[in-house]
Amino acid sequence: RPPRSTQSRSSAASDVYKRQVLYCGTVLSDDGKGEKKVTIDFEPHRAINTSLYYCDNKFHVEDLKCLLENDDTFGFIIVDGNGALYGSVQGHAKEVLTKFTVELPKKHGRGGQSSIRFARLRVEKRHNYLRKVCEVAVQVFITNDKPNVKGLILAGSADFKNDLAKTDMFDPRLLARVIKIVDIAYGGENGFDQAIELARETMTNVKFMQERKIISSFFEEIARDTGMVVYGVQDVFNAIELNALERILLYEDLNVNRVIMRIKDPSQQQNKKDENGEEVEEELPTKNIRILYLTPEQVKDPRYYKDPETKMDLELVDQEPLTDWFLENYDKFGLSLHLCTNKSAEGSQFVRGFGGIAGFLRYKVELDPAMHIVDEEDLEEDFI
Repeated sequence: RPPRSTQSRSSAASDVYKRQVLYCGTVLSDDGKGEKKVTIDFEPHRAINTSLYYCDNKFHVEDLKCLLENDDTFGFIIVDGNGALYGSVQGHAKEVLTKFTVELPKKHGRGGQSSIRFARLRVEKRHNYLRKVCEVAVQVFITNDKPNVKGLILAGSADFKNDLAKTDMFDPRLLARVIKIVDIAYGGENGFDQAIELARETMTNVKFMQERKIISSFFEEIARDTGMVVYGVQDVFNAIELNALERILLYEDLNVNRVIMRIKDPSQQQNKKDENGEEVEEELPTKNIRILYLTPEQVKDPRYYKDPETKMDLELVDQEPLTDWFLENYDKFGLSLHLCTNKSAEGSQFVRGFGGIAGFLRYKVELDPAMHIVDEEDLEEDFI
């Protein structure tokens, strides 16, 4: 049974089952000698479609990992003779954006001489229905004159989905985003679920198509020897220092860490006293900080713990994956970031041949191989 403090946090949150994640339990203390009670609650960046109450010997984070897999949003239009439904899918989360129903006249042989008039009225109502589907699609999937989805899937059990793709009333901006048209047996939300399953592979392929496109453009620049791309950690940071970099192409599992080290220089450590009169060690000046970009194997190599300039010993202060650092800081330098995998032929070649990190330049520059990489704090000041 969760403690009262945890129950109070749960009851105080709005829309608990979709917007709140709550963990509570007893874990080992930091020194590993005792236990402590912990309560962790936060609101994820988008809704979770799973409601889970589970007691176990570990915290279950599977659904949270799904939120981090893919941020691309795909739109769905489910259209048939009974109405239209507009939905979106982002990762494993789906959402019904809006829907409406319609009553269309059926085909019949009655009417005698009036049968032509009935047929004309039927065609006119179908046309007006199709026009409304197109108008609502613009309202839902166009934001600031741009499509707000990565791709669009049209689905239905009749010919309306094909008519929608062919009509001139369908906005050209949305037509360009149509990646698949699927046949489904149902309409409404049941049809939405079926369309998601039928289009799952296509949505995955869209990411690979975009990845292959940008990597191919990098290879093209290399082949033409335009001097508008750089690769390797050293040259990428040199280009950042010169404010010449526009886009970064980064392998999502890059095996390089950003390592912060400092010079072991006891003569520059000054002991100061805190409010309680106890001596505290003053932080070393920034000039004694060294930032290196090393693989996990290199971090263990003692050769990298000797400063080449001062010949003094270095000590490890902190380290984190370079990919994580770029995800948190790329926008501070006015850059755009593109992550890639090694699952495609182009991605595998990029990782094996170019180290998994490259950049597209704003303008051509000559990079000095011996150029010193300044601290990122100095770089940030140039962009503030």
